[in-house]
Amino acid sequence: MPELVFFSGTMDCGKSTLALQIEHNRSARGLVGMIFTRNDRAGEGKLSSRLGLVTDAVEVGERADLYAHLVDHLSRGRRADYVIADEAQFLGPEQIDQLARVVDDLDLDVYAFGITTDFRSKLFPGSQRLVELADRVEVLQVEALCWCGARATHNARTVGGVMVVEGAQVVVGDVTDSADEVGYEVLCRRHHRRRMTASTARAAALSPDVLPVSSA
Repeated sequence: MPELVFFSGTMDCGKSTLALQIEHNRSARGLVGMIFTRNDRAGEGKLSSRLGLVTDAVEVGERADLYAHLVDHLSRGRRADYVIADEAQFLGPEQIDQLARVVDDLDLDVYAFGITTDFRSKLFPGSQRLVELADRVEVLQVEALCWCGARATHNARTVGGVMVVEGAQVVVGDVTDSADEVGYEVLCRRHHRRRMTASTARAAALSPDVLPVSSA
């Protein structure tokens, strides 16, 4: 039976790499996929991995109807044997409903990939709807690591290496952005709660714990 599968995890845990691997494996067997994405780091209409792999995709606008897009595609005599939706956290809840309808009404497997929570540790609306509707939720086994070496479970937004907790939910950045730009870093829960990034941890380590005391 076709399924709606949600592959979730933090940033830098290999979601897009797995999406590209699924696309490669199925296309190598003669299957044709429909790839949706939104706000990919490589630009509009791209699905890319930090490993350097990239393929073309359909850029999903805020008002796009994914089910209608598939129906129109198929009605023109074109093939679609499965669907991949990357950066699914940026999709609206109604668009996740449309993906579920693709599974139920068009009998196509849908593989959605996305971050579960934002930089404030709040659920993205798209991810929340996927958790509610998916036939399976798969947590990726490639564990991203916090700077301390513990398993990273939270995404932090940084400006100049300093964690911020206010702002719009969606600001496109990456874990490799330079220190003076908006970027992201994966942290364990402890250091996310303490707002301690790799940069601020280094600064704290360089600061003396106790002021020198003069004997005079």
